[in-house]
This record gives sequence, C-alpha cells and structure tokens, in this order.
Amino acid sequence: GDEFVYLDLSHLPAEQIRDRFPHIYARCLEFGLDITRAPIPIVPAAHYSCGGVVTDLEARTTLGRLFAVGEVACTGVHGANWLASNSLLEALVFADHAARQTQALLEGDRSYLPGETDPGTDCAPANDPRRQANEVSPEFLQHMKQLVQTLMATHVGIVRSNHPLAQALRELGILESAVETLFHSSRVSEGLLELRNLVTVGKLIVESALLRHESRGLHYNVDYPERSDAEWLRDTLFQRAPNPE
Repeated sequence: GDEFVYLDLSHLPAEQIRDRFPHIYARCLEFGLDITRAPIPIVPAAHYSCGGVVTDLEARTTLGRLFAVGEVACTGVHGANWLASNSLLEALVFADHAARQTQALLEGDRSYLPGETDPGTDCAPANDPRRQANEVSPEFLQHMKQLVQTLMATHVGIVRSNHPLAQALRELGILESAVETLFHSSRVSEGLLELRNLVTVGKLIVESALLRHESRGLHYNVDYPERSDAEWLRDTLFQRAPNPE
C-alpha cells in the first residue's frame, strides 16, 4: 500500500553513478533529486503489453488496409510473456513485412488484401452539429485517464486475484458508460479516442484474466497459482460480434 519504495545507491561512488547512469542522473536532477546523495523513489510500471490485435504473417489485420506491428499486435511470436528477443522480431521482421505490403497497396496492387470488412458506425458523424457543439476539456480527459490507470494498477497488477479483478470489471463498466456518453455526444479528439481505447483495452485485459483459471507467464492469480496446460495451453481471443445485439 505504500506510494513508493526507495532505491539506495549510496554504496556506489558519485562519479561512477554519473558515468554509468547518465540519463537517469540527468532526469532525476530535473526533479531536484541528486541520486548521488539521495535515494530514488520508485514504483512498478507496466512497460509493455502481451497480446494485442491479431494479425497474419504480413502484419495485416482482418480490417482491410489496416496493419498492426509492435506491441499493439499479436503476431504469434510471443506467448505468455514478452521477451526482448521476441520484441526484436516484431520490430525487424513484421515492420518490414508491413512496410512492403503498404508499399504494394500504395502502388495499387490490391490482390493481396484480405476480405474488406465494413467497420460500420456506432456514433454520430464527426461533423454532426451536436458533436461540434460539445468539446471535452483536456483537463477532464486527463483526469479520466488517470482514473483508468489507477484502477488498473490497483486491481490488475503484478499479483492478481478474483475479487479485485471482478471489482475492476465493475468499475470499468461505470467508466465505460461515462466515456461512451462523451464519445457519442462530443467533438472527436485524440484525447477522447485514447481514453475510449484505454477503457476498452482495460476491460479486455480484466475479462481475459478472469477467464483464465491458472497462472502462466506474466499472469499470476493467487486463486489459481498453478499452470494448467490441459485447460489453458492456448491464446485467449476476443472478437466483436457483427451485431452486438
């Protein structure tokens, strides 16, 4: 429950700290913290995502003309954890494939494209007067974003269990309802789209965690501490129904 813990470098000479950790040293100085003389307050942080938008080997999604590479994509080269060598594959191989396919598309070759999927519409057009009249302030969007981040960090962190996950799902449902109301009635902005996507991804993560009754890779649930290959040696995939009703 502590806000942070301290990383103590006092056993290292000051010159060695400045030489080996120049970027961290400079960054901390920007906040008035000299790490050669004071401990560093630290917190755990999620620095990657495992899973994502499913693609084929050419980085194509099921939506025509939409490619996904890097941490947003699920290409099949990483499984229950994200390893450095696998992220190199994502950057070097699939980015190259996506670039070549995009070049072919720009040159007018549509023969390789999968079946076109109509994304449809679930909101008023961007130029609808009702949307243009209502602009959500960046301050409010930032506040809502922090609510989602705090919720995920509190209930869906490194060590998970069913009760906090279920609580997270309930609270995300409340946030989702509020965000959808904003989205359907307000001017579209980058911040609003990002907030909506954050809530969507958060719900998918929580629903996946609740569904998987085991512990595997980076997913550790104290209610199911053992790995179960018989039941869960597979990916968890979510697909939006063509007609949500």
